[in-house]
Amino acid sequence: MLGEVQTLKDVLTRNSKEGELYRKIDDKRIECFACGHRCKISDGRDGICRVRFNVGGKLYVPWGYVTSLALDPIEKKPFFHVYPGSYTLSFGMLGCDFHCDYCQNWVTSQALRDPVAGAMPDFISPEEIVEIALKYKSRIITSTYNEPLITSEWSVGILKLASQYGIRGAYVSNGNATPEVLDYLRPYVDFYKVDLKTFNDLNYRKLGGRLNVVLDTIKMLVEKGFWVEIVTLVVPGFNDSEAELRDIARFIASVSPNIPWHVTAFHKDYKMTDPDNTRPEQLIRAAEIGYEEGLRFVYAGNIPGYVDKYENTYCFNCGALLVERFGFRVLKNKIKEGKCYKCGTIIPGYWD
Repeated sequence: MLGEVQTLKDVLTRNSKEGELYRKIDDKRIECFACGHRCKISDGRDGICRVRFNVGGKLYVPWGYVTSLALDPIEKKPFFHVYPGSYTLSFGMLGCDFHCDYCQNWVTSQALRDPVAGAMPDFISPEEIVEIALKYKSRIITSTYNEPLITSEWSVGILKLASQYGIRGAYVSNGNATPEVLDYLRPYVDFYKVDLKTFNDLNYRKLGGRLNVVLDTIKMLVEKGFWVEIVTLVVPGFNDSEAELRDIARFIASVSPNIPWHVTAFHKDYKMTDPDNTRPEQLIRAAEIGYEEGLRFVYAGNIPGYVDKYENTYCFNCGALLVERFGFRVLKNKIKEGKCYKCGTIIPGYWD
């Protein structure tokens, strides 16, 4: 139990180790490249994320704890083209390099930034996490709940060990990455979900990021061989215009028409309580736009049963229903050896 004089910052400082994703600028200053901010941090200061910090010219990073650890359906991440119906062991830490007003994980992501946020860590080792994954026969371990890029050394510590047992790694991320961190992750992370939050750079800056960095990340992920799925939370009055949704879909299709695009429903949360919740018909129209712009797999999520056919996977060649879903449940999976059961077309993804 914490003593009265201990703060969350004190606890996190003690549960840190020297990081790998940085370079020295001089004896006192360092540049962190775990995320696209590339913070230049002076001795005694934190990065934007508040959990990576400089002590004596060395960068210290989170290690040895989780705030959340759960066995989730892989569809919840959401990955719809990765082992449908399987489960992933998901873990999260504290902190984020963005400050989205509608964050649904704000209690953990905004710790150390918002005095109302913060969850106490549970201390654990990489070996214990991998043992849990093995016990529950999880094929994937996913870094999620907070922004995984800023805790990448911890993730690699877990996933490197897990890879010895055939367990694969996944990231659920805002996509504010650098080439260095993606190269660092690539040996241990196969599956990468990116939140493409808006196609308006001004709006991105309000959230704490930059549009071009996220777009570059998506392109790099595909070039480096990650399996990529993209999510856009459709927020009324923020990013829900047909023109903006069409721009997003057009960009994704220009990178690869095989990237699944998930359009999901906003609900009032954290500091954003003015917009209306997203209506099912808005998600259906967004999904239609995705197909109109040349995407082969578009999904409308998190309102099960209200989004027509857009929870399912269809063959882009013959139109056959391949994977039928209701929410996170897989009702039918007719993909055989990675191919459409009806016409034999290869369906991009990981199915077996």
